[in-house]
Amino acid sequence: MDFGKTFHDAAPLLLKGLQMTVLAAVVSILIGIVIGFISCMLGRSRFRVLRGISAVYVWVIRGTPMLVQALLIFFGMPQLIQQFIPGFRITALTAAIITLSLNGGAYLSEIFRGGISAVDSGQIEASRSLGMSSSRTMMRIVLPQAIKVAIPSMVNQFIITVKDTSILSAIGFGEIVNKARVYVGGTYNYFATYVLVGLFYLVIISILMVISRMIERKFNYERTRMTSS
Repeated sequence: MDFGKTFHDAAPLLLKGLQMTVLAAVVSILIGIVIGFISCMLGRSRFRVLRGISAVYVWVIRGTPMLVQALLIFFGMPQLIQQFIPGFRITALTAAIITLSLNGGAYLSEIFRGGISAVDSGQIEASRSLGMSSSRTMMRIVLPQAIKVAIPSMVNQFIITVKDTSILSAIGFGEIVNKARVYVGGTYNYFATYVLVGLFYLVIISILMVISRMIERKFNYERTRMTSS
């Protein structure tokens, strides 16, 4: 229960775990943005098969627990691939990034879809009447506005991804909760250690929430100014 001693002894180990947490979250959200954008575009395709692929992907990821996905990717996927490539293995970090990226991509796909739907259809019709192609209209007119609408939700998804890294301690990924379990295993100092972990998360999440509110206020101000003009 000695918080000072726990902070002094556990902080170096927890900071290493925090670095892994942030690394996995940042890499995963960047990959997730790409996956989510592709899924969103597939979902808007005129081809039923492509729309089906996007719908099934989002349905499967959103409909199954992340822990099950992580266990399947870390333990199950190598076992399957070993049938063709003996000795195949993946690291816990790789499995964590794959899991977080697939999850983030599914939710970002819906965020992008909502952002695109928020763009006034009159602008799309006007651009098409000027002779712009569908792809050019999407790139020049729709996406710039949709991204502005989606950015606050994207930051919120990043916050969720940071917190979701704690689930991946179940596969041995060396994030902050995993490091805390290692420390607690030798000291049995549960209360102070996990309070300290909670404080680490609270600081990181609070910073991201402040950034999210700043971005949201900025875009709300721009929309208000455009409306008034």
